[in-house]
Amino acid sequence: MHVPDGFIDAPTSLATGAVAAAAVAVSLRGARRELDERTAPLAGLVAAFIFAVQMLNFPVAAGTSGHLLGGALAAILVGPYTGVLCVSVVLLMQGILFADGGLTALGVNITNMAVVTTVVAYGLFRGLVKILPRTRRSVTVASFAAALVSVPAAALAFTLMYAVGGTTDVSIGKVATAMVGVHVLIGIGEAAITALTVGAVIAVRPDLVYGARDLRQRLQLRVNGALVDVPAPEGARTAPVAARTSRRALWISGLVTSLVLAGVVSFYASSNPDGLEKVASDQGIDKKAEEHAYADSPLADYGVKDVDDARLSGGLAGVIGVGVTVVAGSAVFWAVRRRRTHDDVSPVSTNV
Repeated sequence: MHVPDGFIDAPTSLATGAVAAAAVAVSLRGARRELDERTAPLAGLVAAFIFAVQMLNFPVAAGTSGHLLGGALAAILVGPYTGVLCVSVVLLMQGILFADGGLTALGVNITNMAVVTTVVAYGLFRGLVKILPRTRRSVTVASFAAALVSVPAAALAFTLMYAVGGTTDVSIGKVATAMVGVHVLIGIGEAAITALTVGAVIAVRPDLVYGARDLRQRLQLRVNGALVDVPAPEGARTAPVAARTSRRALWISGLVTSLVLAGVVSFYASSNPDGLEKVASDQGIDKKAEEHAYADSPLADYGVKDVDDARLSGGLAGVIGVGVTVVAGSAVFWAVRRRRTHDDVSPVSTNV
């Protein structure tokens, strides 16, 4: 889904750049209400994890692969506004350091992969958790459905942008059918990764999952062999679900997982073109694609320049990418958190 330079004309690229800039500005303000001293470090880690998992292309059809977009995952873990910023940080690092996604198409990519996925996924997620039982399983199920729908939604958004500002004369109907069709399959992979990750975090620190913040547990007593909820005093809050591990342990384990995925597992990822690359080649929308401005950068194409061993080159690039993304993301989110005003602070208690 990383759109290169040359796919979309300049006026449309400028327009989507303005949309992306406005969305990031709104998200910077909205993230102040989502981030606190507990969740700010997690947000930087989420950005690094998304970067790592995006390196893991998985096969979805003959000659086609897909990878995580991450909007749904970020929105559910750290909030929709912070989620937009997480994916935007990843896209910026990929575009500047790894020549992945055009620089003139950065607005297109942020709009598609950060804004559309997050808005669609979180809107559906909130709707589902309101009608499902308030359980951890319901949050995981809602995460799966939200992530599944967000990917073809982003594919459709790209198709609409191409209909307005595409640089080649092709059948938009055929492009739409091909894009949505292959990205429904990619969405299944996205949904599985999102649900597994959300479920894993909920299992150890449900209090840190933004989408599970309404989960509560009541004090229970055993009466005649059965557990019975003790009615809470009027006006009192029920206790938050207990944490099973410390924030530091969660952060360290998450970072180590990201480093292993990017530095080792990525070598075994599918080498087939992703959904957009495959459709672009089949439908002829890549005829005017331009070489990336940073195509000769030391980390272009997720390899370290002058390192001949492919496994080592890709692994080093992945590790560098995770490190740079977690540092850049954490810096952004700590800065946002520090700008919180008294009015921005959520009335919900943040005590551990």
